[in-house]
Amino acid sequence: MNERLVKSFCDMVRIDSESGNEAEFIEYIKTMLETELSASTALDDHGNLVAKIPPTAEGEPLFFAAHADTVKPGIGIEPVVIDGVIRSKGETILGADDKGGLAIIIEAVRTTDTRGPVEIVVTRGEEIGLVGAKHLDMSLLEARRGYVVDGDNPSVVTIGGPTHASLDIEIIGKAAHAADPENGISAIRVASDAILRFEEGKLDHETVANVGIIEGGMIRNGVPERVTIKAECRSLNHEKCVTQAEAMKSAFENAAAKVGATANVNLTLEYEASCVDERSKAVQEALAAISKAGFEAASQTILGGTDALVLTGKGVDAVVLGYGGKAAHSTDEHIAVADMEKVVEIVRNLIESAAQTG
Repeated sequence: MNERLVKSFCDMVRIDSESGNEAEFIEYIKTMLETELSASTALDDHGNLVAKIPPTAEGEPLFFAAHADTVKPGIGIEPVVIDGVIRSKGETILGADDKGGLAIIIEAVRTTDTRGPVEIVVTRGEEIGLVGAKHLDMSLLEARRGYVVDGDNPSVVTIGGPTHASLDIEIIGKAAHAADPENGISAIRVASDAILRFEEGKLDHETVANVGIIEGGMIRNGVPERVTIKAECRSLNHEKCVTQAEAMKSAFENAAAKVGATANVNLTLEYEASCVDERSKAVQEALAAISKAGFEAASQTILGGTDALVLTGKGVDAVVLGYGGKAAHSTDEHIAVADMEKVVEIVRNLIESAAQTG
């Protein structure tokens, strides 16, 4: 067992960094990289970290990225290692998503025999909408090819993702006593009518829509005046996503207008679908590195958002590698040390390959 890797990871997860609270953790990583790897570091205006590791050879610059934030409950994490598997001791997540990825990246850099220019990117706010990646100052990066270590399966390269539209809706009706409903306009009823006007769930092989939150009403015996709804849709086809989002927006507006209520709908395109060409160097080198580590390598597109998707939209080739964790975003989250060691090998293969061929 790689004791240094385990210690590094466990030290990381003990530092609280729920989304919005990452500054202390990022400062810890910044100091570590400066001290142990002689890195030159910079924080951009959003607080993302970019560290440049001195090369030992010529080669193509590469970047490796992970996010600093964790989901809740992520305060007071205490990791335990049992039979080669790391779990949280208490009623918290473990934080392997994505500190497992970051620990792997750092260990791979530590153990490369030969490396060209390597940049380590640590983003903020990934779990609350890829916020750090959206604000990342790309002028700090020299590399045009990179790998976000934030997937689950070490044998799979995620090469693309969807357009994602979010809808924040406020329905304003008219309050009245429940004994006199004719004097009111139920915002809950308007919302229900609207939701029945559009398709929801899996619409086809590449498109989904969902209503995730409805909040409204204050008392049992009152016609509810106000309801708020949070909904979204995603598609690997940009036009499909936009069309579905507009249909959802119109549904709420039309349902409100029908009964004299008001629908305020804020539609936001969070990010746009993109896919790195499977023939590209970024993908082919990743598949080769995974195969060299003993896995049957494959590529995939997903309907989830990733930092890689955002960074690809900013003009670089970025794909996602798996870090090997299981049950992310739950208190059962865990990661096997053997899987982490395998991903260290994959990342090391990528670094050494770029140094040899750059």
